[in-house]
Amino acid sequence: MLSSREAFENDHCPVRDDLLGAMYRANENGLPALVDSVSSDVRAQLALFCYRRAHLHALAVTIAASCEVRDLIHHGGRVGSVLAALAREEAKPRHRPQASYSHRKAITLSTTPLSSFAPLDEDGLDDDLPPHVEAEAEPSLAGLG
Repeated sequence: MLSSREAFENDHCPVRDDLLGAMYRANENGLPALVDSVSSDVRAQLALFCYRRAHLHALAVTIAASCEVRDLIHHGGRVGSVLAALAREEAKPRHRPQASYSHRKAITLSTTPLSSFAPLDEDGLDDDLPPHVEAEAEPSLAGLG
């Protein structure tokens, strides 16, 4: 039995690189035509190949949705079974009842200031300072001249 690392290193793409690239770049309307151009056996192998690469997972699930479950299991064993389940789960329409949106609380914005501050008196700022701070705060005119 091969280790998972050896299996990954010996793994090869079952389709030409340009076809894989076209599938990767295809939009959701063009992808089914590209997938249908591949035989069902190769399609299952391609879905498994893509599933082993994180950046191709979404493509793998889309391709697997067009495969027979038995083909995925035949070529991928337990992994093929998991991929088939993921593909079937993604294919289910997600029905969200409209009523769930009506139960949300309305967002309200405050119409009053969050806090208020007394206005600053520019002239009275130095009145509260200790005498040694006042002397440091005044610019020295001794060096000018």
